[in-house]
Amino acid sequence: MGGTMSLLRALMGSARTVRSGTPPRDGLPPDGSVLLDAPDDRLGPALVAAALGNHIPAARLLAATRAAAEWEWRDRYAVRLAAFAHSRGDWLTQWRARTPDDPDALLVAAQLAVDRAWASPARAERLREVEPVVHAAAEAAPRDPVPWRIALDHARGGHAADALFEALWEQAVRRSPHHHGCHVAALEYLSARWYGSHHACFDFAEAAALDALPGSLVRALPLRAAHAQLAAGGAGGVPAARIDAAADLAIELSARHPVGDAWTAEVRNLLAYVLMARGRWGAALEQFRLIGARATTFPWVAVGSGGDGADPLGRFLEARDLVRRASVRRVR
Repeated sequence: MGGTMSLLRALMGSARTVRSGTPPRDGLPPDGSVLLDAPDDRLGPALVAAALGNHIPAARLLAATRAAAEWEWRDRYAVRLAAFAHSRGDWLTQWRARTPDDPDALLVAAQLAVDRAWASPARAERLREVEPVVHAAAEAAPRDPVPWRIALDHARGGHAADALFEALWEQAVRRSPHHHGCHVAALEYLSARWYGSHHACFDFAEAAALDALPGSLVRALPLRAAHAQLAAGGAGGVPAARIDAAADLAIELSARHPVGDAWTAEVRNLLAYVLMARGRWGAALEQFRLIGARATTFPWVAVGSGGDGADPLGRFLEARDLVRRASVRRVR
C-alpha cells in the first residue's frame, strides 16, 4: 500500500490518454453535466445574492439554521460563505457594519479569519491574532457547536497542547455530541500528519462511528482515517482489512441516501477514492453512479497535488473513467 498515491496518479494520468470520444456511460452522467462543489437549493441563492453585494439571503439562511439547530448544515454553509468572502467580501463587510453583534455574521467572519490565517506563511502568529474573533462567535451563540469546530481547527494550526484541545472538544460535544465537523477536526488533530498516529486516528474514528446513529455522517469517520493512511503512503498504518471495513461502513451510509444527494456528496467522492485505492472497481463504480453530477474538491485535489492539483474536477472525471473501464474489463 506504500505506493498508493503515486499509483493513483499514474493510473489516472494514463486514463487521460485513453479516453475515447463517446464511451458507454453505464448510467453515469456526461462529463459536461458534472459540477464541482455545487451548492444545494438553499445555499445557491445566498451565494448569488452575495455576488451582487446583498448579504440578506445569507443572513436569513444562517439564522434559520441557528433557530432550527441544524448544526451540520450551518457548519457547511458557514464554510462555503467564508470561502466566497475570501475573494469577494464586500457583502460580509456590509453585513458586519450593519449588525456587528449578529452571531451569524460573526460565525462567517471567524471562519474567514481562520481560513486566511491558515493560508499565511506565518500561520501560528496569524492564528493568535484572530483568536478574539473566534471567541466572539462562540459567545454570540452559546448553543452553537460550529464556533467550537472553528476553535478546534484554530487550535490545531496553532500547535495547541493536548489539554487545551481536549477542553475545546468537551465544549463542542457538550453542544452536539455527534457533530460531524467537530469529529473531523478532532480526527485531523489525532492524525499522523499532526499530533497522533494512524492507529490513534482509526481508534477514535471507529469508536465514534460505533456510537453514532445509522444515518449519521460520523459513521463515515473511519473512511477519513483510511484516506489519511492512504495519503501518507500506508507506512506504520493499520491492516488493509481495517480500511476495507471502513469502506464497507461508508457504503452502508451511502446506500441510505438517493442518487445525487448533496448531503453525502463528499463522503461518496471520498469513498470512491478509497475503493479505487483498494482495487474494488465494481463498488467504486456504484459510488460514482450514486454521486451523479456532484463532484467535490476533496479528495481529488490531493490526488493531483503532484502537479495539477488545481483541477480536481478533471481528476474526478479521469478517476470515474478509469473505474468504468476497469469494471468493464473485469466483466469481460
